[in-house]
Amino acid sequence: MLEDFLKYQAKTTPYPLGLEIEHATGSYIFDTQGKSYLDFIAGVSALPLGHSHPKVVTALKSQIEKYMHVMVYGEFAQAPAVALCKKLVELLPKNHQVVYLTNSGTEAIEGALKLAKRVTQRSGLIAAHRSYHGSTHGALSLLGYEQQKKGFRPLLPGVQFLHFNAEEDLEQIDENTAAVLLETIQGGAGFILPEEDYLKKVKKKCEKVGALLILDEIQPGFGRTGKMFGFEHFGISPDIVVMGKALGGGLPIGAFSASKNLMRKLEDQPKLGHITTFGGNPVIATAALTTINEILSSKLTNQINQKERIFRKNLKHPMIKNISGKGLMLAPIFEHAKIPNFLVPRCIEKGLLLFWLLWEKNAIRISPPLNISEDEIILGCKIIKEALDEI
Repeated sequence: MLEDFLKYQAKTTPYPLGLEIEHATGSYIFDTQGKSYLDFIAGVSALPLGHSHPKVVTALKSQIEKYMHVMVYGEFAQAPAVALCKKLVELLPKNHQVVYLTNSGTEAIEGALKLAKRVTQRSGLIAAHRSYHGSTHGALSLLGYEQQKKGFRPLLPGVQFLHFNAEEDLEQIDENTAAVLLETIQGGAGFILPEEDYLKKVKKKCEKVGALLILDEIQPGFGRTGKMFGFEHFGISPDIVVMGKALGGGLPIGAFSASKNLMRKLEDQPKLGHITTFGGNPVIATAALTTINEILSSKLTNQINQKERIFRKNLKHPMIKNISGKGLMLAPIFEHAKIPNFLVPRCIEKGLLLFWLLWEKNAIRISPPLNISEDEIILGCKIIKEALDEI
């Protein structure tokens, strides 16, 4: 399988990890040789309930037996998608009454940017340095890492970048700005939290000039920080929320939400302002709704702060300078990139899956399933420290 993977499947780097996967369950992945790996990645924050959760699997089988795809998004009423949108509206701030379902987080970013332009009739867009919002052309245009973009220009015009947490940069937001797009917690930059009411200040400036605030909750959303949405920690309500990753419980999905008045702008002038064939797919919507209901019924978000404390207590090591992030979105920071470059493959050899962050090369990502046990956390931390001791 590995030989065919390297020969036939397009890759994102010259050096993929190349594990040959046999099956996965709970917090563990198993390769074709029967070796188990404790998963501290969770599909890059996409598996809040771990692998093959029985309630999700059962719900999927039931929906597949009914129907899998019947019509493009937005034309037929399909119970899974309708119920999912209703549940999301119940969880979102009161100014969010409508949800648009897409196939991925990056497509949801595209839809959100289009909506902001349509609503404001402006073209200016602002994002943050070292941001990541996806790889399609619009999302790439607002990605704040030039090395990643230079081979794909020209991109969208009229895009500016501010420094996350730098209040003085908010002067860039003016009457030409359609929207400011920010990750609630910067992911690729090293799980950077907003400080000193930064997001409130951004929202206030947006309101002053008539721009919209779009918050990217693709990674922090759905319990990872200890609340259903990351922005709930910071006392604000964005104009548009973008969702993805964990929402699908392991299946591909994205969504963006807004008020009914805003979202109605995609219905007319022109009609079909944003269209998608498989957005709202009933099988994937079933997985998403089941995942959300399980997060809520099992009160997983109430456990996240305690699990974060266990991580921080058990990851004390001279080589770890500090641990940035919140909840189960943590990034141990090291003195230089050679340490993560040794640590990730060595921990895999020891049966623990870790991964790098996009732009912060001196860090590793820790984003396990939300329902990971305390014993599994302690075991994984022990493996990390053993590997660090080998350096």
